[in-house]
Amino acid sequence: MTDLTQPILDHDNLNLVLDNLKLGIIAHTPERIITVFNKEAEKITGYLKEEVIGNDCHKVFQTPFCGGKCSFCDGTPEFSFGSKEYPLNIITKDGSTRQLEMTVSAIINHDKIFKGVLASFRDVTESFNLSLKAENLSNFAGIIGKDKAMQDIFRQIRDVALYNYPVHVSGETGTGKERVAYAIHDISSYGTGAFVPVNCGAIPEGIVESELFGHVKGAFTGAIKERKGRFELAHKGTLFLDEVAELPLKTQVKLLRFLQEGSFEKVGGEKKESVEVRIISASNKNLKEEVTAGRFREDLYYRLNVIPIHLPPLMQRKSDIPLLAAQFLKEAEQESTNAVPQLTNEALEIMLDYHWPGNVRELKNVIQFSVVRSRGSQILPSDLPMEIIQGRDLTFQVAEIHPLQEIMPARGKLDTESVKAAIKQAGGNKSKAARVLGVGRATLYRFLAQNDEIKNFADQF
Repeated sequence: MTDLTQPILDHDNLNLVLDNLKLGIIAHTPERIITVFNKEAEKITGYLKEEVIGNDCHKVFQTPFCGGKCSFCDGTPEFSFGSKEYPLNIITKDGSTRQLEMTVSAIINHDKIFKGVLASFRDVTESFNLSLKAENLSNFAGIIGKDKAMQDIFRQIRDVALYNYPVHVSGETGTGKERVAYAIHDISSYGTGAFVPVNCGAIPEGIVESELFGHVKGAFTGAIKERKGRFELAHKGTLFLDEVAELPLKTQVKLLRFLQEGSFEKVGGEKKESVEVRIISASNKNLKEEVTAGRFREDLYYRLNVIPIHLPPLMQRKSDIPLLAAQFLKEAEQESTNAVPQLTNEALEIMLDYHWPGNVRELKNVIQFSVVRSRGSQILPSDLPMEIIQGRDLTFQVAEIHPLQEIMPARGKLDTESVKAAIKQAGGNKSKAARVLGVGRATLYRFLAQNDEIKNFADQF
């Protein structure tokens, strides 16, 4: 007969249970000494239990295993941090990269004393790669998009986050360059530090060097005390140099020296300062053309443009407009205590025709404007800003209006075979295909957004 007074699981049985889980499990003490490392953790990381048990987590993996969200980079935290869930990239023992879904929780005993950390993780590399291959990811690290160009950008963000190489993000104003920079920061080992954005074009030329590198007391009139620059504020984090093409040539020289030597001098100072910081730059100008024009140093260009990422303008990925509009409506609903109106097909049709010079930022502004202006439960064409509807015929029948979220009209009118045939007949032109089918473009775009097979078929043309 089983003795019910004895623990159900002794130490050996507990290890047996952990080793049969399909989750990687790591636990460590407040001093980062690993105490638990199960079979799945071995399989995912490539490290053996004997190599890690009893050793410092950071030293075993040569970097914080929990990535940028690690709470132990500066020693033991003074209090428990609750629980965190986030995506994470790791480099395994054999040098390959894996995409994980990580959950990190504080271990608290019965006396409410912090005893360490329990991390559970799942390897989602294959499913993530399949999603990228099938181009059916619509949201990655807070960035919305199913267009092929955006899927490529998701892949670049994932890959570059593992390394500390400088990244340059190019694209028109409003395409989301800062959001991409933050996504790289957030899933990298620098995510535990600060993300410090600097708009280089908004700083007066006379003080840009001081803003970036700081100054010592008495360096110039008004320098009544020593001041840290953005580089120091971004120590162990990421410095995002937005509109880097606007930096004066003199400041470009000092930035180049930092990239070469890893140190700088404050304005008016003689002591060399060293910081550990990741540099991500961005510009809506073509840096290569700025080099040719003599406004940007060629050697600095090659130092910053190690990993280039280009964001396409919104007009080149119009199939993402319904997704983005739905997301911005959802955000508006979260920010308001009132019911948020839904976007009608007619309003979406007009938005699909617009050229969007302000890109995603302009689209968000349009949605916010229309939500405020709408007087009912729907956003009508007449609720859109004047520059969007200028020159358009706004005559329509109310009975024909359907909210963007409603999918029955699309399902009622369209089917896979007829859409494929229309797209093939139109040579991949979605506007022509919609006319062949006798539906609005908004209806066709919505159908494509909900049917990855048809969307992939359309993208082949």
